[in-house]
Amino acid sequence: MVAAVRIHKIGGPEVLTYEDITLKDLGQGEVRIKHGAIGLNFIDTYFRTGLYPAPGGLPMIPGNEGAGTVTAIGAGVSEFKVGDRVAYGTTPGGYAVERNIPAERIVKLPDNIDDKSAAGMMLKGMTAQYLLKRTFKVQKGQTILVHAAAGGVGLILCQWANYLGATVIGTVGSADKAKLAKENGAHHTINYREEDFAKRVGEITNGAKCEVVYDGVGKATFPASLDCLKPLGMFVSFGNASGAIDAFSILMLQTKGSLFATRPTLVHYGAKREDMVAMAKDVMDVVGKGAVKIPVKQTYALKDAAQAHRDLEARKTTGSTVLIP
Repeated sequence: MVAAVRIHKIGGPEVLTYEDITLKDLGQGEVRIKHGAIGLNFIDTYFRTGLYPAPGGLPMIPGNEGAGTVTAIGAGVSEFKVGDRVAYGTTPGGYAVERNIPAERIVKLPDNIDDKSAAGMMLKGMTAQYLLKRTFKVQKGQTILVHAAAGGVGLILCQWANYLGATVIGTVGSADKAKLAKENGAHHTINYREEDFAKRVGEITNGAKCEVVYDGVGKATFPASLDCLKPLGMFVSFGNASGAIDAFSILMLQTKGSLFATRPTLVHYGAKREDMVAMAKDVMDVVGKGAVKIPVKQTYALKDAAQAHRDLEARKTTGSTVLIP
């Protein structure tokens, strides 16, 4: 028996139940991991509320990101051995002391990255990687807008884009978050609670606006985000922290400058093992050289996952948050 947090019905944080479960025997190609740390992400709340359907139905164990040590190996696994430190960022089932996971969805951790940092960087770091390197290839000299710049993905985006040579504008909800975003690579910050962020982007850029907007907020920042883009710019919606964006007329993209809009997800960008491994390596490289730091700002005991969800949804958290078994 191992302790885990499960969802038996959709709803608020109160539906997260801490209970003992029995792990199945390892299947072909699987390994068992004992977690050192588990990442908390907004996508966890989407499964809890039913915004995203639970893969395999309910009950489910949420959590797509974690790090720990391999404790057992299933048949057909040759790349890993018991005792290896590993991490993952795309496979539900993480809110547990131990879990089974397909070996093809994990990567080995280097000695210079601890479990907490790994659990705070795999999903968020690989998300930043594909956003900056594949969805829109950020180049030196470009100007980008990052919404929720003090959040888990936001702080990584700000640091990495700065490292790539871009001018980074970040929106935040408080003076403290503005300070944190600037400490992590944002050149300019806008408090969206007090300022018209689209107007401020125009002022900061002297009317030139941005090549790309990275938006993990959703409903509250749309469609004003489109007004932050120069003609042929790209709007990248990768999250719904304030709720999903409502249906809109595609003609809006034409009238605002022949814009591009996309709704990417890590599940698709990292579907092939070779892509997932390359993305993880890129993240580990920039973290290893110090170009990007993983600010784990909050830790909660696994049994307190419901409170962690409450704080995340109330936007009381900054940077990465991890659960400790």
